[in-house]
Amino acid sequence: MKRSSTAKILATHVGALPEPAPLDRKAPDFDAKLKGAVAWVVKKQRECGIDVINEGEYTKGGDWLSYVENRFGGFSQRPPASAPLIAQGKDREDFPDFYRYATERGTLFYMPARPGNSMARPTWVCTGPVTYLAKAEVEKELALLKSLVPAEDAFLTATAPASLEVYRRNEYYKTDEEYVFAIAEAMRVEYETIAKSGVILQVDDAWLPALWDRIGIKMGLEAFRKRCEVRVEALNHALANVAEEQVRYHLCWGSWHGPHVHDLEMKHLVDIMLKVKAQAYLFEAANARHEHEYAVWETVKLPAGKIVIPGVVTHSTDVVEHPELVSQRIQRFANLVGKENVMAGTDCGFGWRSHPEIAWAKMKALGEGAALATKALKYA
Repeated sequence: MKRSSTAKILATHVGALPEPAPLDRKAPDFDAKLKGAVAWVVKKQRECGIDVINEGEYTKGGDWLSYVENRFGGFSQRPPASAPLIAQGKDREDFPDFYRYATERGTLFYMPARPGNSMARPTWVCTGPVTYLAKAEVEKELALLKSLVPAEDAFLTATAPASLEVYRRNEYYKTDEEYVFAIAEAMRVEYETIAKSGVILQVDDAWLPALWDRIGIKMGLEAFRKRCEVRVEALNHALANVAEEQVRYHLCWGSWHGPHVHDLEMKHLVDIMLKVKAQAYLFEAANARHEHEYAVWETVKLPAGKIVIPGVVTHSTDVVEHPELVSQRIQRFANLVGKENVMAGTDCGFGWRSHPEIAWAKMKALGEGAALATKALKYA
């Protein structure tokens, strides 16, 4: 994996980026339009000064969860038995008027649902052995990305078992642990295919900590941490044959536009995050709820060879960060864990979360801030 070392602070991001125009996945010329859109987003990232780039998650329809709907066997669609977990939680109890307003608008994000796409998710139930059916589809994603970007400069996202489990009720496996390990075994195919291509595998896991608000508070911290550790064990099972240097792990708190006053603090998660078999860790560090948590690294020692990729620009506000602020945020982490162990990132994806004009202005600020931090940290 590329890392900030003797040359400069490298800039990257989390994954989803705004499309130049909505892509109709059912159109007969979709493949041609997709390739054109990916070429455009690769060029845009480079213009912003981003070093490690992706295809904007265009190949996944910009959705880190629903992209797997046709990639699994063993599931059936059923009407929901109760309100989904995303519609529950202490945040919703404490801010009922806000969440009622968001429900009426139909989104918890900045952008409304696009034509032909819906933020509503079908309810899946596991009714048989979980299998993976889409290795060829992953290979197609990789071929498109690698036709435009050298593998060593590229990453491709995939979703963690713990985050896939949330939207898929189990009626087949005897225990929740057995079930999440079955999902992990299926996702092993996707993870290994990405890593073997030479492209960096990014594993997204927003729901690991975001369930604290939904189920963790009632469970208690110790029980919830044990639950998280089991899910990390499942992920590591799926990554058993993947070199650590090919993996980066993204942890966030769901990243919807809301109060987030009940997010679990990073100090209760950092040791669990570091157990993931990955070389680099991406996490929220620029929004108003989590920016102060850089101080965690004053007492937590980053293991040798590891990299942190804190968010230094955020989707959570339409205010575009000044590059000097971005540089200051990068320097905080560099001073705590060593500049060679820091890359500059984003809190979460901008696609579906920020207006495109604002998203690209923030990406430019990210690149400019990384350049300023490079100078401030006195790289040769």
